[in-house]
Amino acid sequence: MHTQHLLAAASVTTMSAGRLGASIAAVLGLAGLVVGGLALARPAGRFGGRRGATLAVTAGLLGLVVAGLVVATSDSGIGTGNGRGGAYLALVAGLLAVALGGLGLTRHRRAG
Repeated sequence: MHTQHLLAAASVTTMSAGRLGASIAAVLGLAGLVVGGLALARPAGRFGGRRGATLAVTAGLLGLVVAGLVVATSDSGIGTGNGRGGAYLALVAGLLAVALGGLGLTRHRRAG
């Protein structure tokens, strides 16, 4: 007898490990984007200056690492429930957060 192996996409409501990892990475990347934007817009605020820029870079890097792990360990393409699509978006958000945080750090260094 031959056994067929079919890859079925995960249900829309199923939270797989890949989806969870991609969601965590996306939240980290988006948090870094928000904090990095605040650090640039309000240098004297709570998340402004060096603290906010450092937090943005850290959150962005963590998001990049988690999203990279999800992409590296997913075994099929986008739309199968592995979280690969969300991880790609999280990579972009994390990269932008690192860029905003780096810009904030540069601006803080020049002002200081």
